[in-house]
Amino acid sequence: MQSMEILAPVGGQQQLIAAVRAGADAVYLGAQGFNARRNAQNFDETALPQAVAYAHGRGVKVHVTVNTLVTDGELPALMEEIRRIGEAGPDAVIVQDLAVAALFRRHLPTMPLHASTQMTIHNLSGAKALMDLGFRRVVLARELTLREIETIARGVPLEVETFVHGALCMSLSGQCYLSSLLGGRSGNRGLCAQPCRLNYQAGSREYALSLRDMSYIQHMKELSEAGVVSLKIEGRMKRPEYVAAAVTACRAAREGREPDLASLEAVFSRSGFTDGYLTGKRDLSMFGRRTKEDVARSAQALRGLGELYRREYAHIPVEMSLTAKTGSPVTLLVTDGQHWTTAEGALPQPAQTRPLDEAYARRSLEKTGNTPFVLGRLETQIEPGIMVPQSQLNQLRREALESLLKLRSVPTDHPFVEGAVPHTVGKRSAEEPRLHIRLETLHQLSPALLEAERIVLPIGELEQDPSLIQVLGSRLVCELPALVFPPEEEGLRERLVRLREQGLQAVCVHNLGTLHLGRELGFRLHGGYGLNILNSAALMEYQSLGLADATLSFECAMGDVQRMDHSIPTGILGYGHLPLMLLRACPAQGPKGCGSCDGRPALVDRLGASIPLLCQEKRYTVLLNPIPLHLAHRRIQGMAFLTLYFTKETPEECVRVWEDYQSGRAYEGLRTGGLYYRELQ
Repeated sequence: MQSMEILAPVGGQQQLIAAVRAGADAVYLGAQGFNARRNAQNFDETALPQAVAYAHGRGVKVHVTVNTLVTDGELPALMEEIRRIGEAGPDAVIVQDLAVAALFRRHLPTMPLHASTQMTIHNLSGAKALMDLGFRRVVLARELTLREIETIARGVPLEVETFVHGALCMSLSGQCYLSSLLGGRSGNRGLCAQPCRLNYQAGSREYALSLRDMSYIQHMKELSEAGVVSLKIEGRMKRPEYVAAAVTACRAAREGREPDLASLEAVFSRSGFTDGYLTGKRDLSMFGRRTKEDVARSAQALRGLGELYRREYAHIPVEMSLTAKTGSPVTLLVTDGQHWTTAEGALPQPAQTRPLDEAYARRSLEKTGNTPFVLGRLETQIEPGIMVPQSQLNQLRREALESLLKLRSVPTDHPFVEGAVPHTVGKRSAEEPRLHIRLETLHQLSPALLEAERIVLPIGELEQDPSLIQVLGSRLVCELPALVFPPEEEGLRERLVRLREQGLQAVCVHNLGTLHLGRELGFRLHGGYGLNILNSAALMEYQSLGLADATLSFECAMGDVQRMDHSIPTGILGYGHLPLMLLRACPAQGPKGCGSCDGRPALVDRLGASIPLLCQEKRYTVLLNPIPLHLAHRRIQGMAFLTLYFTKETPEECVRVWEDYQSGRAYEGLRTGGLYYRELQ
């Protein structure tokens, strides 16, 4: 367990000091632009290299987050940020967008790539896909059980990082659109407004989208045995006291001591902690919110926590060699095993009382003071009968250790490979977009809808009537689940093999895991909205992975869609109750789990609006926007297809929407244009 890295969150300079002095092995922080906590203080072009130098001098690694989705218009600024990050010399970058990963591979090829939890990697196939893309580490989804984590960690030669403590998003990271669709502030762009913490009711139960903070600190030994190499503490928006308390608790557990979880709970929690995902107990005990009592306890607990990081964490062993001989200046050589430095003093004098010896020298030299160093071996070459004042020994020690700290405070070398900024030419379809339909159930399929150029059916529905494979031929696409957890992977593979034997040709994929699986089995691949494609460079990356075409993210503004270079045919969702969240812990469950569900679950927001939930084979749940996206009245050009994405509609409603798009008729009810015609932050 000693080898597991403790990775601490750093939102600003004070949090950096707290993390390092509390004993973190590594920190993760954001530069000023493209990171998932844009509201944190973060580190500009001056502060970033200083932060790296501070951490490296004290033996702490630095991981820089560049884990947001970017648009084509932002690519020049991103290129400059990549250059600045390379010059600062951190030890790794954490990314979400495949375009960002590609640019780092091209321009900073020695920079280790870590896959952010925003990439929604939650199965072995997804981890294997990362291997193909040159990643060194994966930050797994928080929703996995211990056994699922172990399956992934043992199945690929990737480093596996998991969250060990901190806030839990209700949705799987990277698949939450609640903040963007409700307020234009995207979590995928680093500006989540956390509307999930507002009061949504499930029956009589309040705050049904608010989970307690996770804490797996007491499970660290099990995580180590499962193959986890890095334990990540969430909280780049938190105070330095919180960071120090969390790091201290993790260190205690790693060293076999009892962690002070009571103090940690007092400094910040939402009515306690949960380990429900790790243990597989995804019940009502996972839910909680921050109360007035929690806030009061936190204010009281913060007062004494500054002591945790008041002084430097002395943990770097150094060897010293002191030479004191008549006629030569006193010299002190200090090394940490990789760097050597020497300090030189005055000439020694004949001893008047007590002569200098090793014991006397050690008493001065081992007082490394408020530095990160601790004296290990001391060698002395001391001529008998001479004297060196204690003040001179102290000065030699200070000078040598300051020099050693500077030698250690250097950036990791990552040479920048020059190249042109990715240029997009706006290549796109000149024809009117063709209509595709996606159905939730076979019940929704009617003769009118058979006119669609493409019909997408979930795998479970297609299995109920596989004769459709022959009837629809190449027009039929099988949609794979948005979430496929490790115990389900082999079963999904077997189901797909059976459908392939019956003639199925194509699948729609929403994540890297199902993309990897579909490619392995030889299917034609169509990219779904869940891939979060927001720019041309990402589109080209997915093309290289085998996509025949792709549905762009519905967070993509229409202007950005028009500017993109559509290297493969692309489309958008033209109609549908858009997904707001993908959930593994169902908010509508009762004390007996799914047993108390009436089959038509919904939440109610503060204004009394009903927000539907779509259960997916009791494996995960989709929270839907109650107001449908409807673009039939708009003239849309520049893309190959529009998809009418049906979920909870009746067969009659499906036909009515289809007819709207045939005629260009505006929707009669309440509708939204989504984010296509809004400026997304």
